[in-house]
Amino acid sequence: MERLDADGLAFLVLRDPCHTATRAVEKGPTTGHALTGALAVVTDVAGRVLLGRSRRGMLELPGGKSDGPEDFAAAAVRELAEETGLIADPADAYVVTMLGDDIHGIPRLTAIVRITAWSGTLSNPEPDKFARWEFFDLHTLACAGAVFAPAALALDAVWPGVIPDLPPALSYPLAVEQPPVPGEPAEAVRLRQAMAQTVIEGGWAPSEAVQGALRSVPRHRFVPEASLVAAYGGGDRAVTTRRDETGVSISSVSAAWLQADMIEGLRLEPSAIVFEAGSGGYNAELIAHVAGPEGRVVTVDTDPWVVRRTRRFLAEAGSGRVTVIEADATLGAPARLVPRGGFDAGVITYNCRDIVPAWREQLAEGGSLVLPLELGGYTWAITFERRGEVLHARRFTYCGFVRDQGQQACAVPVVPLLDGGLTLRFDDGVAAGTKGLEEALRGRRHEVATGVTMGAGAYFGSLQLYAATTLPGFCRLRAQQDGGVTAIAKGRDAPAILGDVSLAYLTYVQTRHGELPEDEEWEGVVRSFGEQGPQLAEQLAATVRAWDRHVRAGDDDQHADPVLTVHPAGTPDHLLPAGDLLDKERSRLVFRWPGRNGPLPAPARCTDTDTAAVTTGGS
Repeated sequence: MERLDADGLAFLVLRDPCHTATRAVEKGPTTGHALTGALAVVTDVAGRVLLGRSRRGMLELPGGKSDGPEDFAAAAVRELAEETGLIADPADAYVVTMLGDDIHGIPRLTAIVRITAWSGTLSNPEPDKFARWEFFDLHTLACAGAVFAPAALALDAVWPGVIPDLPPALSYPLAVEQPPVPGEPAEAVRLRQAMAQTVIEGGWAPSEAVQGALRSVPRHRFVPEASLVAAYGGGDRAVTTRRDETGVSISSVSAAWLQADMIEGLRLEPSAIVFEAGSGGYNAELIAHVAGPEGRVVTVDTDPWVVRRTRRFLAEAGSGRVTVIEADATLGAPARLVPRGGFDAGVITYNCRDIVPAWREQLAEGGSLVLPLELGGYTWAITFERRGEVLHARRFTYCGFVRDQGQQACAVPVVPLLDGGLTLRFDDGVAAGTKGLEEALRGRRHEVATGVTMGAGAYFGSLQLYAATTLPGFCRLRAQQDGGVTAIAKGRDAPAILGDVSLAYLTYVQTRHGELPEDEEWEGVVRSFGEQGPQLAEQLAATVRAWDRHVRAGDDDQHADPVLTVHPAGTPDHLLPAGDLLDKERSRLVFRWPGRNGPLPAPARCTDTDTAAVTTGGS
C-alpha cells in the first residue's frame, strides 16, 4: 500500500499479489447441450437465391453444423461445396447475422453467411438429402411454399421483409463490411432504362447527373419483395414496403418521377454531403450517385425495421457512401456526422406537418432543403433555400408521401357529422366548434356558381393551396358514403370554410359533355348551409375567381406559385413580411400570392335550392 499526495489531494493505491500463469479452464467434461451451424446465402448472375428442395419436402439453404474449431464462414463454404458442388473462398464469405433459437429444447446458434462470389457448376452431390437445387427470384419467396424455419429467417436477415409472418427469433446483426453483390436479370436493365426515359421525357430529370442515377441505381434491389414490373412501375408508381395494422402504408419507395424532381431541387454539386430524413436506401443511393465518389449521404429513420432493411440493401447494392442512423429524424443528424458549416442539402421523404428547427440549423447557408409539406391537408414537395434563419421557397410540386412516424407525428382533428356520413378535417389547427351544424345541413342549401370552368385533367393543386392559405376557417369536408345532402362522392373531399353554425364548400358540376375527355368541361360551384351560408359561399366563390384571375393566369393551365418564406417560431409579427400568415408549432409561414392586394372580381349568379331538389355533382 502506498500513500501519495498530489497538490493536496491524497489517494491510496492498493495492490494485491499478482496471479501468474493465467489460463482458461473447463468445469468438467463437455456435454452435447447446444448446436452451432452456418447457412450460406448465395445468388447467381441474375440476383436469384439458391435453395434446395429437401427430401423432407421443404426449401432449405446450403448449410449445416460447424465442424470442430472451424469458423462459421469456413463452415458455410464447406457445406456449400458438399451439398451443391459450388466452390467459394472463405475470404468471400461474410457473417452478417447470428440467429438464436431453442429447437426441441436444445439451444441453437446459426450464423448467416453471405457469399459474394463463387465458381463451379451447380449439382446435387447428396441426392439422399435433396431432390434438386435451383435459383429463385426473390419476389417469389413469399409464395414459395414450405421453407425450413432457419432458412426463412436467414433470408429475412439478408433481405428483410422478403418473407412475411416469420416466427420470432433472436437476431444479432453484425457490423461487418461487405462488398456489394452484383447480379441482375437483363429484364431489370431494360425496365430501368424504360423507367428513366419516362421520367426524363416527363421533364422531371433535366440534369445529366440525375438521369445517370436513374439509369444506374438498381431500384429493384431495394424492394426485393416486388416483381421487376412493380419495382420499376413505369416511373409513376410508389412501392409500398410496410403497412400498419389498418392497412395504411407507413413505408414505401416513392415514385421515380417524384424522387428525381426532389433531387433536382437539391442542386447538388460533386462531393456534396446530404442529409436525408426517412430511409429506404434507393433514394439515398440516387443522391449518392449524383453527389459522386467524394459525396456522402447521412440518412436517418426512427423505425428499427426500416433501418435494418436499409443497411442490408445498401450492403447488397450500395456505393458505400451512405451512412444509416437509427434515430428520430426530426432532431436532425447526430452532431458527429454534421459537416463543418452544415449539410450542403437536405431532403425529407415523408409528409411533414411542420418544419423543425434542426433541418434548417444543420443546413449550410445557401443550401437547399426539399420536403413534402402539408398545408391545409394537401401536400407539396417544396424546395427551400436557407438565407440566415429564414427559408425561402423556390418551387412547389404537388405530391403525397407516407406520414411522419417521429416526434412530429400527431393526429389530425376530425369531426364526424350526420352519423359519420360526413367528416370535417382541420389539418392546420384545432377542431372548430360544430354545434348546431348538423341541423343546418338538414336545412336549405344555397349555391353560388363561380363562373370558373376547367377541362378534363385540370390541375387543382394551386387552388387548394391558395384557399388553404388565404381563407380563415379553412377545413376539408369529406364524404364517407355516396349521396347525402352534400352530393359529394364517397371517398372524395372538398375545400370548405366553417362559420357560425354554417358551412360552405367547393364542388364541380359538369357543364359540357363530349365523346372525348378534352371536349368535357366542369364549372366550380360553391354550396353552403346555415344562416351565414350565403356570405360564406360568396367568400369562397370570390376566392376561386381571384385564383383563376391571378394564379391560374391564361388558358394553358399554367399556375403561379406563391412567394413563401418560413421563419422560426417566435419571430415577432413586425419582423415578418406582409402576406398571409400560417402559424405552425415550430415555424411561421408567410405566403404572398399574385393579386392578393387588388380588388376581387364581382360575384356571379346565385340560387337557393331545397336539399331535395339538388342535382348530384362530383367533388
